[in-house]
Amino acid sequence: MAAGGALLLNVSSPPSGQSKALKRKLQSPHGNPPLKRKCKPSISSFQKRTTEADIKEKANSSKKSLPKKRLSDSQNKSLKSRPFIKTSSLFRNNPDIPEIHRKAVQQVQEDVFTSDSFSQLDLHPHLISTITAVLKICSMTSVQKQTIPVLLHGKDALVRSQTGSGKTLAYGIPLVQSLQGMKPKVQRSDGPYALVLVPTRELALQSFETVQKLLKPFTWIVPGVLMGGEKRKSEKARLRKGINILISTPGRLVDHIKSTECIHFRHTQWLIIDEADRILDLGFEKDVAVILNALNAERETRQNVLLSATLTEGVTRLADISLNDPIRISIADKIQDRLEPASQEGKEAVSSSACMDQENFAVPEKLKQYVIMVPSKLRLVTLAAFILEKCKFEKRNKMIIFFSSCEQVEFHYELLLQVLSGGLESDPHERLSVSSAHLQFLRLHGNMEQEERTEVFQEFLKSKTGILLCTDVAARGLDLPQVTWIIQYNAPASPAEYIHRIGRTARIGCHGNSLLVLAPSEAEYVSLLASHKINVSEIKMEKILSSLMKDNRFKLPRSGNKKSCGTDPQEVRERATVLQTKFENYVHSSEGTVRWAKKALQSFLCAYTTYPRNLKHIFHIKSLHLGHVAKSFGLRDAPQNLSTLPTVGSKKKTKARQKRSDLLKKTHGKRRLAEILRSEYSSGMDTGVSKVKKKKKQRKPGNQKIPT
Repeated sequence: MAAGGALLLNVSSPPSGQSKALKRKLQSPHGNPPLKRKCKPSISSFQKRTTEADIKEKANSSKKSLPKKRLSDSQNKSLKSRPFIKTSSLFRNNPDIPEIHRKAVQQVQEDVFTSDSFSQLDLHPHLISTITAVLKICSMTSVQKQTIPVLLHGKDALVRSQTGSGKTLAYGIPLVQSLQGMKPKVQRSDGPYALVLVPTRELALQSFETVQKLLKPFTWIVPGVLMGGEKRKSEKARLRKGINILISTPGRLVDHIKSTECIHFRHTQWLIIDEADRILDLGFEKDVAVILNALNAERETRQNVLLSATLTEGVTRLADISLNDPIRISIADKIQDRLEPASQEGKEAVSSSACMDQENFAVPEKLKQYVIMVPSKLRLVTLAAFILEKCKFEKRNKMIIFFSSCEQVEFHYELLLQVLSGGLESDPHERLSVSSAHLQFLRLHGNMEQEERTEVFQEFLKSKTGILLCTDVAARGLDLPQVTWIIQYNAPASPAEYIHRIGRTARIGCHGNSLLVLAPSEAEYVSLLASHKINVSEIKMEKILSSLMKDNRFKLPRSGNKKSCGTDPQEVRERATVLQTKFENYVHSSEGTVRWAKKALQSFLCAYTTYPRNLKHIFHIKSLHLGHVAKSFGLRDAPQNLSTLPTVGSKKKTKARQKRSDLLKKTHGKRRLAEILRSEYSSGMDTGVSKVKKKKKQRKPGNQKIPT
């Protein structure tokens, strides 16, 4: 050992003449610096290291054994067979889908039809012939049987019945019967004898068309409609000539009361408020108060009717203000019997609040209700697969999809149109034959021009197939024939709103279906619906995604002649990933589309923060994974600083906004939702808006076109 040590000393300190030669000997042949000598390891540690090294060598041996040319060819083939390489896995790191544990409930159902005919009522013969020949209706519905005799006797009524049960004719028939028999005869110059208030422009048009048909034999009675988006000059001209049955939205009528001199209510004998619960939302209670004051100032006695599918606290309060000793007509809900005695005002106040918590909603008998639990990352591809299954591969279906904001409607309309209808296909002939011939997308929301809204409404009304993407502007009172599916892509804020949405299908005895899309964190919403006697059945997400196997546009290119294996779960996942990649490729095709996706995501998050307090345990913004939600908008990463999109400013401002984000979340969300919903039901008058507000309005997503 001493000799060894001396040897080492001699090596470490060589004579100066031999230093260069010694360096050359110690260096490796490649010119690398000499390796340091390590201490001799123990036997046990040596055995462990050798086994680990063997494992690594065995794992890498297959790669090293292949020739370089073969490896590059196989890599090229694998790259070609993976069009979704840019997309992260859709099926990893998703939350578990919980099992729905709830008791099956017996739904409240109304007998829609009766055996009684309109000829049994004391109506004008021409009116009966119009109902049977023009409207092609033979027998009365339950709500018509109970309501028409009450209104013919001149009494006030609060009518509550399920959607699609014929409430428009329930007040329209006695109204026309009353006006046609008046002496002296009704003249156009007399002005309004009846005032009908409805919440939306589309419902105003629909009610106007129904009243027009009823008035065919009685040409001297003139109906008219006032609504936002129309020219005020033309409406003033019609008011000057005279309108006997005036159908209007509240905001537009208030505007004319304040600015139009020729409008008066001296002869008004009827006030009808249809969809009363919706009219009272978001400040419309003030508009109704202005209208009631204008009516009372010129004529105190009149017949008042309130109609709604749901009874809210606001409707009860409005009934106390506007109705005089009303008869309450509730077709299905026995809870309302406690409200019958009109004299017991104290009991009414208590029972109305109790009714709000325990209200059981009537559901059409032939309506099948479903729910699907979908992780956030898979929402977009699941929606697309469902649209393809129902509107392309099955027999003729007509579908309405509800979103929570105008920006989401615009974004999803353009995205689904481009990807599902073949907008991205290279061959135009293939595009027309495969997709476009079967899929017709339409959109409807409050930020659209009134002319375009009317055109879309009429087009969807007349078409036998089609997919309408819309906000809650289409959730109330609209009678859209042959609608077979209602999709609620964003959950409604209350069970009452749920009932109104699904009421667009299965109308007056027809068959219909509805689907509610929920995230795993929102599963408790099913129990909430069950507490209101609403029963939904679950559809599995895998079943919906398997429909992608029928569309070869999402087939993965495979080597050789290997065929797809029926509904192989792995291939279904591959096809879903291919479809997601197509969505993402379109979104990331330009800066404009990325910006629009971020704006749509922002509007969704704003709406999500505005769920009522009693639902915050189900819908809370903290339960959302922003990266997963961004995936459902075709974004590859979770965007930063959503509250400041789009921003051009200094770093200091962004930092200040980030610090205040917690404070701004609540106010910004509520203000944004108020903007969204006010646009749905606004009067359409922009003359009093300042230039600054107009500029802001032009920047809204609904008023611009998505870049393509």
